[in-house]
Amino acid sequence: MHRSFVGGLLAAAAITLASTTALADPEVVSGPAAEPECFAPWNAETTFFKFPKKDGPFRVALANGYIANTWRIQMIQTAKAYAAQPDVAAKLKEFKVVSTGEDVPAQISAINNFIDSGYDAIVVNAQNPTAFGPVIKRAKEAGVILVAFDNILDTQDAINVNVDQKGLGVLWANWLAKHLPDGGKVLEVRGVAGTSVDTDRHNGIHETLDATGKKWDVVEVVGKWDDPTAQKATADAIAVHKKFDGITAQGGDTGVVQAMIDAGHPFVPFGGETENGFRKFCAKYAGEGLKCSSAGTGPAQVAVAIKTAIAALEGQVVPQSIKLPLAIVEDPNFKEGQDFYPDQSDNFFVGNSFPTCGINFTAQEIMGQTQENQ
Repeated sequence: MHRSFVGGLLAAAAITLASTTALADPEVVSGPAAEPECFAPWNAETTFFKFPKKDGPFRVALANGYIANTWRIQMIQTAKAYAAQPDVAAKLKEFKVVSTGEDVPAQISAINNFIDSGYDAIVVNAQNPTAFGPVIKRAKEAGVILVAFDNILDTQDAINVNVDQKGLGVLWANWLAKHLPDGGKVLEVRGVAGTSVDTDRHNGIHETLDATGKKWDVVEVVGKWDDPTAQKATADAIAVHKKFDGITAQGGDTGVVQAMIDAGHPFVPFGGETENGFRKFCAKYAGEGLKCSSAGTGPAQVAVAIKTAIAALEGQVVPQSIKLPLAIVEDPNFKEGQDFYPDQSDNFFVGNSFPTCGINFTAQEIMGQTQENQ
């Protein structure tokens, strides 16, 4: 009798566990996505998910890592601005933001805390693409939807939202190769070490330059996508190497150009990001040799990630990997009031709209938010 009772309990527990696991797993379905123009699959092999529908409003958290540059600060502000929009706010019971710095275990701990606190979805800009295996498993078992953006997660058990970061490196390298047909000495200002964005962009740059068959001497420095850090790193590099034929930088580009000006370095072809200050310089000094390719994706991609999380919670079909379009402007097409804004901060990243997703922000909406945890 006792053994039968225990056996019954074990069987019931097994059924409960199976039900929980089934609830945590999305159904793999055929595309297209619910909003195919917004939720564009990465490629033809991308899997489409349909998660079990939950009743809103939802509790959604943003677990950010690195915060000490303008892109990340603006990203946090944009996330808050998006969550505050009336049609989005109506779907959110709570929206929480935490930034943990470059400490990977701290970011994992923050995600674990959100899981333990019963959040429905967690949006994450990951400090490392491969270190999150156990917490990804915990989220899946708890039925919590994980959406990674910008710096994504190396897993099929989370939704990834990103631009083609390697393709961005390819674009910049092609720009340099076009303007330096005989090769030359290039300064490469990298981002935050260990992140997928830095690695992918770096690989795109080097593979493309190598494929030209020309002789390239690439000097690497770390700018952390931050103007003051990139400015100092560039100034130090110029002091040591004296002259570069071209520059590519993943961010902190305004600081890179300022370092060139301060050192009296001749303007050279430059492949860089979408900072407003950088684009101001590109327009102002184009005639003096600063020939720019300015491309990337604004911090508004966090809004697409939040939109994706809500859609998944509502049971809509979404791709496992979503590809966002790049915002690209190249010399001589920098237009005041469209591609750069003289009256806005140099640190403001341009390209904060995704029209296919119904997402568009004014500078005032974004800059009116704080960067602090909430």
